[in-house]
Amino acid sequence: MSETTTRTPDTSVILVCAGNATRMGGINKILMPLGNTNVIGMCMLAFEQSEDIAEIIVVTKAENNAVIEETAKTLGIRKLTAITEGGSTRQQSVMQGLKHVSKESQYIAIHDGARPLVKPEHIAKVIKDAHVFGGATLGVPVKDTIKVVDDGLIIDTPHRPSLYITQTPQVFRKRQYFEAVDFAMEHNLDFTDDCQLMEAINCRVYMTVGDYTNIKITTPEDREIAEVLL
Repeated sequence: MSETTTRTPDTSVILVCAGNATRMGGINKILMPLGNTNVIGMCMLAFEQSEDIAEIIVVTKAENNAVIEETAKTLGIRKLTAITEGGSTRQQSVMQGLKHVSKESQYIAIHDGARPLVKPEHIAKVIKDAHVFGGATLGVPVKDTIKVVDDGLIIDTPHRPSLYITQTPQVFRKRQYFEAVDFAMEHNLDFTDDCQLMEAINCRVYMTVGDYTNIKITTPEDREIAEVLL
């Protein structure tokens, strides 16, 4: 009779939601109602249900703290360990979150707080791939033909089978991720994507195929689409 092994959670997730919501017309998208809770609540639930996740750290604007704390309490979120204020860029916000990562964690997962439909099985899949390759990100193949345009004229058509839409979470071995952060700070670099950050120190990142439903809520229409997908 085989024994059941319990996996030890070794990943800290940083939920990044400190943006200005300019494309939402000033609407605070992470607190928008969605399902039986709100957008950030859906995100926290997905990572709460993941047995690989040891802790949840939320990076947001200070005025959101009370609502997020209440949302976590209502949903029974036990892995939330910190809510901290973000910086002026995405990378700076992630760095604020890094200050709260526990010493025991071996991997860092970065997730857009505006991607509330991420599924626990895909979280597990990308973390598993990160264990193998050192870094992995969720993504999906591009469906449309992409054109490179310069001054209104098409100058190239990239090979579509090699193109993917990058999603989150993006998961990296903690030691390597901190090396990349140090490199970016030393060279005054600021990236909008954590894969780019890792690529800057020549770390290869695996593309884990996810789900087209893992959308990012960027415009008011996206929330309506998310409700339909739910």
